[in-house]
Amino acid sequence: FVDGSLRLLPYLDYANHDDFDSYELRDGGIGMLWGSAKGALLKSGKKLGTGDEVRISYGPKGPADYLLDHGFVPPMCRVSSNGAAVSAELSFEVDDADRFRDDKLDVLEYETYELAPMEPLQTFDVTGGPGSTGEPDPAMIQFLRLTKLGGKDAFLLESIFRKEIWGFVSEPVSEDNERGASTAVIDACERALADMMEEGEEGSDGTASEKERLCTMVRESEREALDRTLVYAKQEAEALDLKEYYQERRLKSLGLDSDWSQEDDILGEGGGRVPGGADYDW
Repeated sequence: FVDGSLRLLPYLDYANHDDFDSYELRDGGIGMLWGSAKGALLKSGKKLGTGDEVRISYGPKGPADYLLDHGFVPPMCRVSSNGAAVSAELSFEVDDADRFRDDKLDVLEYETYELAPMEPLQTFDVTGGPGSTGEPDPAMIQFLRLTKLGGKDAFLLESIFRKEIWGFVSEPVSEDNERGASTAVIDACERALADMMEEGEEGSDGTASEKERLCTMVRESEREALDRTLVYAKQEAEALDLKEYYQERRLKSLGLDSDWSQEDDILGEGGGRVPGGADYDW
């Protein structure tokens, strides 16, 4: 992508990938006899000597994408014990049968990210490997909380909350909603692992090619990432009663989270709450 659009760049696309000593590709101008025209500039990040190879980065991709698009897995994606990046992808979408689908699509289109509104189908990376807790991308959980809004929580989809709802779902909404989000992650991980198990049962005759070996390496790393994410999601599902939800946070913000006592009904005494006497933002 150059100048915000996908471009054909003959010659520049011959450059090989490098994880670290890569150079910046950006839009620019090309001088011509009658002025200038749009072009692309390849800016070096260090001094180059005669015979030095000019390389670029093919971008932040997972190992599966590198293997699919370019036929290799770069060193930066080989961070696990088996030599592959510990990452996998999970996809989720707003259910077509959801009675609040139109409201949710409206939130995704207009109230999420100003420069890049979210689509109803989203794919997220999950990671694992040494030192990883398996905690998913917060944006994935935020998206799932929105997709699972319903029942008693559906009032948050009212137009009065439209500008705030994306912020609301960045934190736990209710126990039912949080359970739905955790269950969605658990189900997605278990389905992906089951599919991998079926593929693994096909076996090999021991004469795998280099690309088949790379595919196996990437699949094993994805399995590790999914396992870690699955363990984390199950732990979260068992700790739902320990989380603070929207109602508790709202009451606390209004100063209504303290225990009631008879003194609270005595007007003007003891500094307690005076019913109707505060200017609360309901």
